Amino acid sequence: METRRMPAKELEGIVGAEHVREAAPEDAVDGVQPSLVVEPGSVEEVGAVMRVAHREGLAVIVRGSGTKLGWGNPPAAADLILGTTRLDKVLEHAAGDLVLRVQAGVRLEELQKRLAGAGQMLAIDPPHPGATVGGIVAANASGPRRYKYGTIRDLIIGIKVVLADGTVARAGGKVVKNVAGYDLSKLFTGSLGTLGVIVEANFRLHPIPKAARTVAVELESPRAAREAAQAIMHSQVEATAVELHWSEEERLLSVLVESIPEGVEAKREAAAFLLRPFGEVRELSDEEAGALEPVLQGDGGEVPVKISAPPAELEDVLEELFGAAGRRGVGVRVRGHAATGVTYAGLRGGEEEIAALVEELREIRVRRGGSVVLLGGSPELKRRVDAWGPGGDYLGLARRVKEKFDPRGILGPGRFIGGI
Repeated sequence: METRRMPAKELEGIVGAEHVREAAPEDAVDGVQPSLVVEPGSVEEVGAVMRVAHREGLAVIVRGSGTKLGWGNPPAAADLILGTTRLDKVLEHAAGDLVLRVQAGVRLEELQKRLAGAGQMLAIDPPHPGATVGGIVAANASGPRRYKYGTIRDLIIGIKVVLADGTVARAGGKVVKNVAGYDLSKLFTGSLGTLGVIVEANFRLHPIPKAARTVAVELESPRAAREAAQAIMHSQVEATAVELHWSEEERLLSVLVESIPEGVEAKREAAAFLLRPFGEVRELSDEEAGALEPVLQGDGGEVPVKISAPPAELEDVLEELFGAAGRRGVGVRVRGHAATGVTYAGLRGGEEEIAALVEELREIRVRRGGSVVLLGGSPELKRRVDAWGPGGDYLGLARRVKEKFDPRGILGPGRFIGGI
């Protein structure tokens, strides 16, 4: 098998012929069609593949299970898809030290089941079924539990990556406090595969809470949503998650509390007491809480947008978002991490109207120190509106880092902020 500029036989010699194939239409990234899909089975094979790509100047898109491949701008080029799903081993689980070392292709659900046997968990809950650990790190994806535990960037303590020229690099280790200095683990987290191929990562773990309850309040207005969230944030409840669910049919704030069985009831009562001034309070069953759907890429034609703002501006974000949507006839469904200021909106409407809405909201939010990021949508929509928005002072630094780690620009070209 030989295609344009593609040293397919050489790649087959590295990873085995059964792990190299011509790319299919479904392998396209935002409409950009790659030539080959290569799936290495070891760090050494990843290094060898990258040396070939670097030598030939091939554009490489790194892919885990592909759940967040629609994030970022369309790539400027895509020759190879480098899949990491064969790197699926748990390398070390030091249960006594609450530390884990895994390969990038391990799927989070399977990992959590394994850790549960020791009463432990990797304390992240991004809403992307089938996501790999490496993909979660590359996208810095998070979920409701980020309020208590932070994002994957807060949990990662070590990393192994293969750089654009095939060099294997390591950073951090297996202890939470490590050598001070330039933290590559944090740098690669959220880089969307544009700095190197994440092949292994070390994390600190947490015990699984013994008991959990979810209480929720029906709300009348955006102001009530902000005030209810603030009441929980400024209390002694120590909630695990404070989530907003807002659409034409639903106006709900839910609070997840976790503890030992003897303590969780006290937490639930305290949360319910605080929420009572804002509307009707009820406890959700596990099934009801699980049915509160997140905003995901591709859900029923929704275009997902991530809005970052201080939690105290939640009321403003809702009014700006629904005001802009109403003027353009765009449907909106919101799922927000109300206590961290990260809100996800699912938008339904014409591409021109959605692009105008994003630009209007971005103009307000960026001026106030926040951001509005397009997490999906068609390639046509992304040609109308940049996925990331202005890079500000960060952009110059990001360009210098990219030039340092990938001077030929072969890793995910064009996908990151500023067209990096």
